[in-house]
Amino acid sequence: MVRQFGLCVGIVMAVAACAAVDTAGTPTPVDTFVHRAANSDLVLRWNCVQPSAGTLRVEGVAHNPWQAQPIGYLELQAVGVDSQGRQTAAVEGKVRDIQILTNERSPFQLDLKTTGAEVRVDLHYQYLFNHEWESGALLLAGPPVAGLKLYAQATNTYMVRDACSPTQHLAR
Repeated sequence: MVRQFGLCVGIVMAVAACAAVDTAGTPTPVDTFVHRAANSDLVLRWNCVQPSAGTLRVEGVAHNPWQAQPIGYLELQAVGVDSQGRQTAAVEGKVRDIQILTNERSPFQLDLKTTGAEVRVDLHYQYLFNHEWESGALLLAGPPVAGLKLYAQATNTYMVRDACSPTQHLAR
């Protein structure tokens, strides 16, 4: 009787936990984004829209599809560049979440106030990532031995040139 009661309580708690999941903030499907850039740690997908005159909005999602290590403190910057390669406008922002765990997505939005002299918009992004490797990873023969794991935290910095181009960085 006590076991059955405990089992019922466990099932009720599990159902309540599933029902408490926030479905109101359902993420935008990735196939709605026009642009895509990826590296070995992270995939960015975004759209460039002009909500009003003098404003360019870069809105998208950052995705950690395969890394066991979390992507941390992802910061983005949209930079307007004129025909001589000079910066005309810039805006900085962050993704919603401090860390992006394996197979999680985090949205971002950047509103760039343009001057009208821009010929392209570059998207810069950087994040912290713990690179892991094993000391003594070379095994000649015999069973694997648990050894020390070393971590190196690095800031990875990347740039997507002409991020809003109608012909480049297209999601396929």
